[in-house]
Amino acid sequence: MRVVLVGYMASGKSSVGRLLAKELGLEFIDLDAYIEEQQKKSIKTIFSEKGEIFFRKLEHEMLGKVLDEHQDLILSTGGGTPCYGNNMETILEKSDHSIYLQLSIPALVERIKGEKEDRPLVKNIKDEDLSEFIGKHLFERRQYYAQAKHVFECDGKNLETVVYEIKQLLL
Repeated sequence: MRVVLVGYMASGKSSVGRLLAKELGLEFIDLDAYIEEQQKKSIKTIFSEKGEIFFRKLEHEMLGKVLDEHQDLILSTGGGTPCYGNNMETILEKSDHSIYLQLSIPALVERIKGEKEDRPLVKNIKDEDLSEFIGKHLFERRQYYAQAKHVFECDGKNLETVVYEIKQLLL
């Protein structure tokens, strides 16, 4: 079973994926970590040295590779992955389940506020401007996320609850 998690940054894709994989006895792969491992460089370094276009082509290639080479896995994608190239088509075509972990703008703002240093996209945005930035960004990206086979509303739910609900769907 191939399960792909999509959603905005800080929506919990990696945390949910890791726990879900553990509970289902499946391999877990975080696409960004996989790219870093393959390239022996951080995503941040790839962006600064080669630019976003290079990164998005590489990301598309690695997404296809992971889905072709693994029969049973939980794959966590980057927040932008579904929005570039034909990535969402690849996800829908090569996975058994695609799941959008959906959170409201206020919930995302709360999560992102405490992690800004680790998130280059929002690192230099003032806290009071985060809501507007996320709202605009999510407006652009939601059309891609919404193509996932399943949409999970995650507001007000802890990690264990989200994983439990996804397991009920998959089993």
